[in-house]
Amino acid sequence: MAEGTLEARQRRHVLSTWTPQAAASPVHIASGDGAVFYDDHGNAWLDFESQVFNANAGHGQQAIIEAIQQQASTLAVAHPAAVFEAKARLGELLTDVTPGDIDAFFLCLSGAEAVENAYKIARMITGRQKVVARRRSYHGASMGALSLTGDWRRWPAEPGLWGVARTEDPYCYRCPFGLEHPACGVRCASHLEHVIEMEGPENIAAVFMEGVTGANGGFIPPPEYWPRVREICDRHGILLVADEVFTGFGRTGKWFAVDHWGVVPDLITMAKGITGGYAPLGAVGLRPHLARHFDDATLWCGLTSYAHPVSCAAAVAAIGVYQDQGLIAHAAAMGDVLGEGFATLKARHPIIGDARHLGLLGTLELVADRDTRAPLVGYAQNPAPGSPLARLKAGLKKRHVHALVRGNTLMVTPPLCITETQLQDGLARIDAALAEAAE
Repeated sequence: MAEGTLEARQRRHVLSTWTPQAAASPVHIASGDGAVFYDDHGNAWLDFESQVFNANAGHGQQAIIEAIQQQASTLAVAHPAAVFEAKARLGELLTDVTPGDIDAFFLCLSGAEAVENAYKIARMITGRQKVVARRRSYHGASMGALSLTGDWRRWPAEPGLWGVARTEDPYCYRCPFGLEHPACGVRCASHLEHVIEMEGPENIAAVFMEGVTGANGGFIPPPEYWPRVREICDRHGILLVADEVFTGFGRTGKWFAVDHWGVVPDLITMAKGITGGYAPLGAVGLRPHLARHFDDATLWCGLTSYAHPVSCAAAVAAIGVYQDQGLIAHAAAMGDVLGEGFATLKARHPIIGDARHLGLLGTLELVADRDTRAPLVGYAQNPAPGSPLARLKAGLKKRHVHALVRGNTLMVTPPLCITETQLQDGLARIDAALAEAAE
């Protein structure tokens, strides 16, 4: 890398995340428009990862940009207890779009912070200490959120917080019980009740679950799953927390993933798409009877940039963009196109073991053998140089497709504003990259 280049200057002083610094492979981005971004050489890239699953509204949305500019020019910083229009309006809008009767919100700066505060709030309300989370979950990189997290990114930070029990995932392609739906009776949901019984329901404050498992593989649960989980939590008096940081704000073709199954969680965490990625913001939503707990009890949560004015303004504008441009319904329609494209890819490439999607959250699971479902690489292993996964990553990069290849999965999660032409173009590029990877 030539001395003095932009990347060299950045590497000199700014750390890259989730990687050894010498192995970092940064994304060059200078500008963007819709579902496309441009690198510093003017190359157009299809953003099939929505940056990091947060650019739901797409790049260059002027309504959000202008809202940020206007807010910054009038009130750019405020005390956490301050009253101002964007903060009040955001609360009203979130009440309109979140499931059921959720109508009170704690406003923070990220998904991890939202999960951390939901964790604390659940313990404060119930007086209980334990929680249950799923084995392959991801809830954030801060210590509490990482303790809830099930995947291998938790390992270097252990021991984390005490009191997290694990339940199995609705991972139908690789059912942990070796069963098939629907004959399975949704054993993954029944397993939650077993875990609750073994830990003592009187000890458990909450069950934390992603609406649809996100970066760990996009597991679409069977239709009976979420209603069964809701019923189990109700029967044992345990709070149900839906972590919708990844899946919220239209990613699955509904405002929130749990909307597909008509389930209202007790608490809901959100971030990423809440501002379309244009400013940092996270939120915890509570149902009224839970929020009333803090009418007299102290809410022992807070931070300096709570409900930051610029972030609130960005979120108000982003929700307006989703509504005015019909992006939630568009994501559902493009999800149908994605599903058809996935079926074609699976028919063409034996390396694809499973293809699943909900709205514009799509996952191709890659295998060494489709009959045995043997994975290309073992759990938590990196692909070897020259391996099919390494060639796939190189093939996508060569074709200017920004998409996540992690473990044995290729995820397709473009901005909700993507056109059918762009989606088909991206799938064609993936088709070529898959063919190259299998050579």
